[in-house]
Amino acid sequence: MSSVNLAVLLVVGLLLVTAKQSMQMSLRNPNAEIESSNCKLGFIHFGLVLTSDNSEKALLDSGLFVPYSENPYVDIVGRRFHIGYLNKTPLVYVKTGTQSVNVATAVQTLLLNKTFRISGIVFFGNAGSLDENVLVPGDVVVPEAVAFTGVWEWEEFRAQNKGKLVFGNYNYPENGENLLGTAAYENITLYSPSEEPKEVFWLPISSSWYKAATEELTKDLKFKECHSGRCLPGTAKVVFGLKASTSDFYVKNKAYGDFLLEKFNASTTDSASAAVALTSLSNGKLFVVIQGISNIVGVESSNPEIGYIASHNAFLVATKFINSFRTPGLACE
Repeated sequence: MSSVNLAVLLVVGLLLVTAKQSMQMSLRNPNAEIESSNCKLGFIHFGLVLTSDNSEKALLDSGLFVPYSENPYVDIVGRRFHIGYLNKTPLVYVKTGTQSVNVATAVQTLLLNKTFRISGIVFFGNAGSLDENVLVPGDVVVPEAVAFTGVWEWEEFRAQNKGKLVFGNYNYPENGENLLGTAAYENITLYSPSEEPKEVFWLPISSSWYKAATEELTKDLKFKECHSGRCLPGTAKVVFGLKASTSDFYVKNKAYGDFLLEKFNASTTDSASAAVALTSLSNGKLFVVIQGISNIVGVESSNPEIGYIASHNAFLVATKFINSFRTPGLACE
């Protein structure tokens, strides 16, 4: 046998051994990355982000999430990132905790971890309705844009340049001057990998994912309307085309809720969506926001089960959205 033929046989043998080992690795652990001489192969995951115990309970109660048999979770910077499948779709989910700084930190950690290989972020959670004529508890909203309305420049009393929020307009029983003066709402700086930093107010949902979410997504969905013997007053629905507001304070005041609706045309309020949006955009990742309405701002609820029902209905839409895509498979960089 010539030396050339012998060399060819040796190379082929080495390739077969390597392929066998790689296959064994992938079968043992679907999340494992497979090293090769010119690329890395690994599963691409959806990133599912939620903030509350109610939202996580809705996810786990569904029985649709199946953790990987090996390495079902990773603990990073105090949070647990759960790795598995949602209806056979590879997914990593994390409960971030409330308030925007916690949300942003968790989403950034999720996106920076190269093992997860996140294709985009799906956020679902609860929100308050600012317009009871359009949104009532149990409904689900897929907003087209979100804004962080928690950045103010508080102007001096009788300042020449007045902000949009004039506290004197809300004096009771009559309007008048108020030593609190006015508050001007500020833009936030959006940093992204493809553009120079810019000042923005509204953060648009990724157009391709928003379009995907509105195209026959919710057909045949049967929403939850009762829990623990308590029921919604009507039939739950999904609403598109609205705008959402986020701040670090939970809005219960009706007058302030009316202000957000009138001045910014915001229909919901929460403490997380804008953080998800800003972090996703800053990393150049697709994202979508799905909100279950748990209350009407300024209206006291007598049904403590609505929060869970709202989370459950938002999760149903999130699941339908995720499973509407072809299952992300192996990708080569």
